Amino acid sequence: METFFDFFSFRDPNVRYVVLGSILLTSSSAIVGSFTFLKKKALVGDAVAHAVLPGVCLAFLLHGTKNPFILIAGAFATGWLSLVLIDIIVAKSKLKEDTAIGLILSVFFGIGILLLTMIQHSGNAAQSGLDQFLFGKAASLVGQDLWAFAAVAITLIIVVAMFFKEFTIISFDENFAKSIGFPVRALELVLTTLTVLAVVVGIQAVGVVLMAAMLITPPAAARFWTDKIRTMIILAAIFGSLSGLTGAYISYIAPAMPTGPWIVVVITSIAFVSFFFAPVKGILYKLLRQRRIKNMMEEENILKLLYKLGEEKKDFYESRTISDITSKRGFDLSLLQSRMNKLRRQGYLNKLDQQWQLTQEGKDKGQRIVKLHRLWEVYLTKYLRIAPDHVHEDAETIEHILTPELESRLEKLLDYPELDPHQSKIPYR
Repeated sequence: METFFDFFSFRDPNVRYVVLGSILLTSSSAIVGSFTFLKKKALVGDAVAHAVLPGVCLAFLLHGTKNPFILIAGAFATGWLSLVLIDIIVAKSKLKEDTAIGLILSVFFGIGILLLTMIQHSGNAAQSGLDQFLFGKAASLVGQDLWAFAAVAITLIIVVAMFFKEFTIISFDENFAKSIGFPVRALELVLTTLTVLAVVVGIQAVGVVLMAAMLITPPAAARFWTDKIRTMIILAAIFGSLSGLTGAYISYIAPAMPTGPWIVVVITSIAFVSFFFAPVKGILYKLLRQRRIKNMMEEENILKLLYKLGEEKKDFYESRTISDITSKRGFDLSLLQSRMNKLRRQGYLNKLDQQWQLTQEGKDKGQRIVKLHRLWEVYLTKYLRIAPDHVHEDAETIEHILTPELESRLEKLLDYPELDPHQSKIPYR
C-alpha cells in the first residue's frame, strides 16, 4: 500500500513524466486509431510503425542528438512517405493493399535496422538509448519529451474535433461523402497525417513493434460496448489512458517490467474482457442469447404439438401425458420436463395428476405458431415455387421469429388462405 500511495501521489517527477506521457500517447493514439479501425485499415498502423524507424535514425544522423522534436520530424517524414508509397503501389500496379503494406513495412524496417546498426558502430556517444525505439521505454521519458508529446496529442485532438463529421462519413461510406461534395482525397490525407503523428508519438512508449496494438486495440475493445461513434471514441481514449496508467504502475512496482509491453498487455486484457463480456456484442452474451432462443423454440414447439393434438381430438383442453407428446415428436425427456414446468409457471400449461393441459393462453400461443408455420408454407409454394414436400423444414424455423407486423403483412399478401399446401386448415383467431 505504501508503494501504491507513493505512486499515485505523483510526488516523484519521474512518475509524473511517465504517467502523463503514457496517458497522452495512448489516448491520442486511440482517438485517431478509431477512424483507422472503422475504415478497416488496421495493417496501415503496423506499416507506419515500422516505417518510422529509418526516419528516427536519419534525423539522428543529420542532427547528431536525440532531441524529441527532431526525431519526431524525421519519423513523421518516413511514416508519411510509407503511406504515400502504399497508395501509389496499389493505384499503379496489380498488387493488392495487404501485399503493398507488407512490402513497404519490411523494406522500411530493414532500412531502419541497417541505419540503427550503422549508428551503433559509429562511436557517437549520443546514440545511447536510440535502440529503445524498437521496443519502447516509457520509463525513460523526461520533461522535454512530455512537451513534445503534449503538443502532438493536443494537435491530434483539435483536428479530430474540427473534422469529426467528415472523418465519420468517410470512415463509413466514401461514395456518399463524394456524392455530397466532400473533398474525400484531402480528408483522407489529413487522416493519414494524423495516423502518422499518432504512431510517431507512441513509438517511444511501446516501440515500433507494438505500436499497431495501441492504435487499433482500444477502438476494437470500445466497439463491443456501443454503436455510437462518439461514445466509441471516448471509450477508446479511456481504455487507452487506463492501460497507460496501469502499465506505468506495474513498471513502477516491478522495475524489471518494461512499461511499453505492459501497456499493450493491459489494453489487450481490456479487449478480451470486452470481447467476452460486453453486453449485446460480447461472445458470452451472444451464447446466452442463442441459448434463450433455442429454449424459446423448444417451448413453442411443445405448445404447437399440444395444439395439433387438440386438432386431431377436436378438444384443445384435453389432458395429455408425456408419452402422448413424445410419440408425436422426439424430445429429451429431462429437458421436456423442465420446459413444461416453465410453461406451467408462465401460465401456458396446467398440470393435473402427471398430465398436462393447455390453458387459454397456451392454446392461443400454440395456435399462432401453427398459423405462422402454415402461412409460411403457403408463401414458399406460391411465391418461391418450392414443392410442398420441401417447405416444412424452413417453416419450422421461421415460425419462431416472425413478428406480429410481418404476420399481418403475410396474411394480407396471401389474402388469408384457408388451407396450407398439405390441405391442413390455417387457424385464424
